[in-house]
Amino acid sequence: MMIGKLKRVSLREVWKHEASDFTGWLQKNLDLLNELLDFSLANAEREKAAGAFKVDLLAQDEDRGLVIIENQLEKSDHDHLGKLVTYTAAFGAKKAIWFVADPRPEHIQAIAWLNETSSSKFYLVKVEAVQIDKPRCAPLLTLIVGPSEEGRKVGETKKELAERNDILLRFWKNLLEKAKGYVKLHSNITPSQANWIGTSAGKRGLNFNYVVRQHESSVELYIDRGKDEEAKTKHIFDKLYNNKVEIESLFKDQLEWQRLEEKRACRIRKTIKSGGWKDESKWPQIHKNLIDLMMSLEKSLEPYVAKLKI
Repeated sequence: MMIGKLKRVSLREVWKHEASDFTGWLQKNLDLLNELLDFSLANAEREKAAGAFKVDLLAQDEDRGLVIIENQLEKSDHDHLGKLVTYTAAFGAKKAIWFVADPRPEHIQAIAWLNETSSSKFYLVKVEAVQIDKPRCAPLLTLIVGPSEEGRKVGETKKELAERNDILLRFWKNLLEKAKGYVKLHSNITPSQANWIGTSAGKRGLNFNYVVRQHESSVELYIDRGKDEEAKTKHIFDKLYNNKVEIESLFKDQLEWQRLEEKRACRIRKTIKSGGWKDESKWPQIHKNLIDLMMSLEKSLEPYVAKLKI
């Protein structure tokens, strides 16, 4: 079997003009694109108006959904990416395809991001012209990036995290604002997007923290002297634990004494099951409970923390 040598040909040798030659050729050869993609195209129309601009091709998929096609027979640039997004929004298209001769890494990343965050599906296709035997050339279309189930799930996860961070920020802002009238312990800290906020208990490595989860919350004394002083951390916990009866008597309730043998840190915690950051309608009562518990926790532990020689 004779094997020929593949030669890449300049796109401008095959299609001299992007609009009149390549776009016209693509309009007549949608079957080649259909072989590449996970859907079929039909009824492609050229230069449909989108405000002051014109779309290279506007087609339909098998569900009669609109598909934007933008062509660029050169290195991808921001201008064409902007047009692709603008046209997709203007027509309410569910899919958009961008043909480029040389896709830049940042535009590959941008299309992947659009697929994660947008309800529309975006495809970036590299177009080349190749030749084995003169004089005929053939198109070579390569899908560089397109939508995927994994990308969609990543996008959903990122959206959920962003929403969670916004909720946590509001949760702590409301709690700290309310706490100002009762306790000065956390008066100098700012709201956070983490699921906990805290301040020093007056000794290095000891913090009074508020912690919130989806449907529960807690207050704690968190003890962590760092990687090189793990033994010291456990020693501090043990010293406080020796006064467990007295401390819980002052607290007027039982506490969770967590030495956390497999970890370097320890904690003394009180958890309430009345709700967490997902239970926004319960926030006023949750905040009140947490503030009351923090005041009791500080009052019961402070005398024994002050006696620690560390």
